[in-house]
Amino acid sequence: MQHIRTVPILRSFDEAKAREFYLDWLGFSVDWEHRFEPNLPLYMQVSRDGVVLHLSEHHGDATPGSHVRVEVSGLAAFHAELTGKRYKNNRPGLESPPWGGLEMTVTDPCGNRITFAQGES
Repeated sequence: MQHIRTVPILRSFDEAKAREFYLDWLGFSVDWEHRFEPNLPLYMQVSRDGVVLHLSEHHGDATPGSHVRVEVSGLAAFHAELTGKRYKNNRPGLESPPWGGLEMTVTDPCGNRITFAQGES
């Protein structure tokens, strides 16, 4: 077996709020969307700079309140970009954990947390 990529599935309940959070604020793009029929739950893939997430409105696909850790570079610049948008529902700070590096945690409208982490350079 060879690992290619891990793609977390995060639970979503409100398409408009998910789009506002992931697309408008975090700057992700929609790669594709799927519904079995109109007015049925949405399942979509969003990505940015190599980070890929699946967002699902389907019951049982994921647990609200999950936590995903994403290792990145350029975290200070990403933090500045996000705080510059003055999003009313999130104002993340940069933290220096005891093990080194930088971290920033954001919480989506369903209570899922994403910690963007950068190791020491």
